[in-house]
Amino acid sequence: MKTQVCTIALLSLALPLAGWFAPASFAQSAAPAGGDKVEIGGQKVITLTRTPTSTTKPEFTSITLLPGRALLIQQVTANFPGKGNVDVLASPDLAGSKKLLEQDDDQYGNQAFRLGAAFLFPYPNRMRGKLSADGKIIDTEWQGKALHLPASWHGSLPTAEVNSMHGLILKRAIDEVSVKEIPGGQEVTGIIHGGDFGGHWLSKTDLVIKIALRADAIDVSMTAKNVGTEAEPVAFAWHPYFNIPSGDRTQARLVLPAGNVAEVDNYDNVFPTGKLDPVAGSKFDFNGETGKALGDLFMDDNFGDLKQPGGVMTVKVIDPKAKYGVAIEGLSHNIKAIQVYAPPTKNFIAIEHQTIMNDPLGKQWGKLDTGLITVEPGKTADWHVRLKVFVP
Repeated sequence: MKTQVCTIALLSLALPLAGWFAPASFAQSAAPAGGDKVEIGGQKVITLTRTPTSTTKPEFTSITLLPGRALLIQQVTANFPGKGNVDVLASPDLAGSKKLLEQDDDQYGNQAFRLGAAFLFPYPNRMRGKLSADGKIIDTEWQGKALHLPASWHGSLPTAEVNSMHGLILKRAIDEVSVKEIPGGQEVTGIIHGGDFGGHWLSKTDLVIKIALRADAIDVSMTAKNVGTEAEPVAFAWHPYFNIPSGDRTQARLVLPAGNVAEVDNYDNVFPTGKLDPVAGSKFDFNGETGKALGDLFMDDNFGDLKQPGGVMTVKVIDPKAKYGVAIEGLSHNIKAIQVYAPPTKNFIAIEHQTIMNDPLGKQWGKLDTGLITVEPGKTADWHVRLKVFVP
């Protein structure tokens, strides 16, 4: 494995993952002694940092990445003038992240989507199918070709159905990683030579992940190239937990311009029934310039019929009490759905820009286009999301 790791700086980003840890708040981050020697997943952690220059506007100040876990974004910080740094993501500190990912994890890497922002490829969310006799494989098919996916997830109830969850790179290390200067900031590039992902996917794939830090934005992108000999389906997403800095989840507001939400069988399986319910006037209506407060609403829901003025699908999380806001801009034309996960007892809201609907190969969808992208040999597909912070 070829690795070129450039460790700029390592911060102790100790504000926590709500739900597993204590509430987060505005606080200045500090660099721990010996932090530049931290390894997770067998590779050194990379943290890009910059000094804020504005006295009136919030600016991004750091981003911490885990090459040993497919460039998982462990933390992002932003400086708000007069308040200091805030953790944009809900995540444990590096020591807590290391414990989750190296001591508490399972064979599928499922702890990776319990912190920060994990990348999901070649499919996010749930994939259903027939469970093999040994309980290890979910068998399904795409365009008449068999897919044998790891049986990696199930709900907590006795009636829960085993399925395959969040793709095939949760536990995958980056094969090549580099850091370079770009206009206005720095960029990390990671490459995964995925092959057929251990026999679980069609053809062979190279995945390039790029993450750029600038004062006014963080750009995150994935590009998949089919380096094999037959066509394959792909889908992209990530799993970022956005922090609510005030700690008061009830007054935090969500702005999500969508037309429908997918009905699910229950919130344990979270399988779509195939019915799409209009959100207008419902508890799931977060349209409008200021959206709606979360209150005590539980969400693990897939929103569709997205509104993309100018080709940008923008979701906002606003914390009025903290005078804090983050905008998540989907810049790819192929973003099909937004999965929102927001338990009322937790101090985060996960906003996942997905290129597919949940369980995209499920028969419940009939002939509906669920967003799977066909990539022919030698061709590519991509996904691009941008973060911005603002004072509401």
